[in-house]
Amino acid sequence: MNATFQLRRDPFGKLVLTNAEGEEFVGVTPVRSFPVQAPSKGISLVRDGGKEVAWIDDIDTVPADIRSLVTEELDGREFMPEILSIKDVSSFATPCTWTVKTDRGDTEFVLKGEEDIRRLGTYSLLIADSHGIHFLIRDMFGIDKGSRKILDRFL
Repeated sequence: MNATFQLRRDPFGKLVLTNAEGEEFVGVTPVRSFPVQAPSKGISLVRDGGKEVAWIDDIDTVPADIRSLVTEELDGREFMPEILSIKDVSSFATPCTWTVKTDRGDTEFVLKGEEDIRRLGTYSLLIADSHGIHFLIRDMFGIDKGSRKILDRFL
């Protein structure tokens, strides 16, 4: 259904999708199919109840106005900082405080237990802090040597 629909915001800020047949769906929500491995591909637009009303194969191929609305909505709902390097950990036993550099700035978080580090495929890791915020390491083999050495102690 790529680009066979129109998308706009209503006066209340809700997304309104109009399909090729002229049907309007108020309050649609974009949902990524593959948020870590392919965040720009496979985006479903769903209405209340989770029924899909449109599909976007690749967000980069839709018109700029639709891309802007979908991206804005996704950014407002999703928060998953990407860890670029691990500066320090307070201890190699959990719970411990991690000091990291992310794509959104430097921060600290508490890792409650090693079970809060999950593998996503071969290269990626998802780390949940004590508040339930998820941090992504997109490529655990691509980060700097010092960060990798710290990670190895927890994996």
